[in-house]
Amino acid sequence: MIEKTQATAPGIRPGTAPDGLDARLVVDRGVFRLDVSLTVAPGEVVALLGPNGAGKTTALRALAGLTPLTDGHLRLDGTALERTPPESRPVGVVFQDYLLFPHLTALDNVAFGPRCQGASKAVARARAAAWLERMGLAAHAGAKPRKLSGGQAQRVALARALATHPRLLLLDEPLAALDARTRLEVRAQLRRHLAEFEAVAVLVTHDPLDAMVLADRLVVVEHGEVVQEGAPSHIARHPRTDYIAQLVGLNLYRGEADGHTVRLEAGPALTTTDDLSGPVFVAFPPSAVTLYREPPAGSSARNHWRCEVAGLETHGDQIRADLSGELPLAADLTTVAAAELDLHPGAEVWAAVKAAQTHAYPV
Repeated sequence: MIEKTQATAPGIRPGTAPDGLDARLVVDRGVFRLDVSLTVAPGEVVALLGPNGAGKTTALRALAGLTPLTDGHLRLDGTALERTPPESRPVGVVFQDYLLFPHLTALDNVAFGPRCQGASKAVARARAAAWLERMGLAAHAGAKPRKLSGGQAQRVALARALATHPRLLLLDEPLAALDARTRLEVRAQLRRHLAEFEAVAVLVTHDPLDAMVLADRLVVVEHGEVVQEGAPSHIARHPRTDYIAQLVGLNLYRGEADGHTVRLEAGPALTTTDDLSGPVFVAFPPSAVTLYREPPAGSSARNHWRCEVAGLETHGDQIRADLSGELPLAADLTTVAAAELDLHPGAEVWAAVKAAQTHAYPV
């Protein structure tokens, strides 16, 4: 969870008590329908997470006023914005490719918003200079976008969005254009800036690490609908769809519990240490799976199944085996272990999981 500072951020009027974002975003395009409800408190960072085509960007564009609502409502600090044109909304946007004006310096890019709000050139540039200083970019104020690194351009885009004192900050895949090394540094900087932002921030991403690090709360969207929301730690431990389970790296199954036994909807029974009754999910990490070439007669694991290796791929510093058979699952093992087991597509193996390494929870 990101801790918020107590200082008043730009755009916050002392003594006011804004109530944040309250929206139901309905966009019907015939072949696709988005119907997402969002409530976000001031000072909260919410990440919209989901696969490609889920509706994340459509939701962001609807919040910005770039895509009209078919139905629903959009209120920010108690003010209805459905009929407010995009340029008149107190909204700042950081686009995936930043969209900096190539002919303007970093200073004038940031000053553009305040100028559009009616500030004089001197006032706008002074405000822009202050934001660039805050972003650690004072030395690059006179540089044009082509002279900036990816991380510097991202911070200029963020400064430009914040210089208008927005009550709603929208970030569309803000780290996607960065290389892996730059991404680490900029992610840490962005986390700090978001922690200081006391209005509403909504982040769209498909990267689970960006979402887990930057957001206070995750809203997972699939097929235009919210399928799960909550704190990152809760979602990571209690996934409710296959997409989320894959995202956080868990094997996930649904079944009917009777005490410590769960009869899976598609597959065998599974023993867990949780004592439950009724419809449940059961999850365990690929690292909890042990593989054998022969039935594990001496294993203490209560759960074991005959499987076939469907595929192998490098996963970090390990090998991930995709297994089919009695219970389709993923297993992680070291390169040495994979070699010793002579794993290859089509190889028959036995997979075992200890009951203590599973986690069952109500549907």
